[in-house]
Amino acid sequence: MPHSTAEPAPIPETLGHSRTRPVHWLATATAMAAVIAAAGLVQPATGTPADAGEPAAKGPQATAPDPAGVTYPLDCKGAPQTVTTSAQGDLDGDGRPETVAAVRCEAGSGTPPHAIYVLTTDPAEGARPRVVATLLEAARRQTATGLTVRDGLVTATLVGYSSPDVPRYSPDTKQLAKWRWRDGKFRQELTDSASRSV
Repeated sequence: MPHSTAEPAPIPETLGHSRTRPVHWLATATAMAAVIAAAGLVQPATGTPADAGEPAAKGPQATAPDPAGVTYPLDCKGAPQTVTTSAQGDLDGDGRPETVAAVRCEAGSGTPPHAIYVLTTDPAEGARPRVVATLLEAARRQTATGLTVRDGLVTATLVGYSSPDVPRYSPDTKQLAKWRWRDGKFRQELTDSASRSV
């Protein structure tokens, strides 16, 4: 059979309306961008942690010591001891949180001075919290407010008296006290110690 050249197929009328225009290309590009963006939001579930740089947790997380029920080295002459505020955080970098507690004697009237203590709990099961450091002695006759722990730094505002002649109901000094664990003990830094009515 002699070879014959195929005749071109007739173009249907419907194809005459399918010429591409810039608006068609724009619509196609927009649709593709939406599909790619949606694919980026949907990720398959895997067993790896979100941040592969962090080690996986080993067992339950350590909890900070509970300041309630601890006997503090504060002489209240038979009156009860009261924890007025506390804050928690890892102070020595061992991965276990400590508790810092502001404690004072419970008095019927007036505002007894605070003492500030650091508590820890030994890793042994059933161990009770214990006092490991005293940051502020009650003998300094200051009241602690705004106690915080952040990035290993203990901060408190200490309100007190510039002399014994200042009435107890009108403290006139205010100090921002900071303590940080360094070289095996807590080092204190005081700023903003101007005397003024508070």
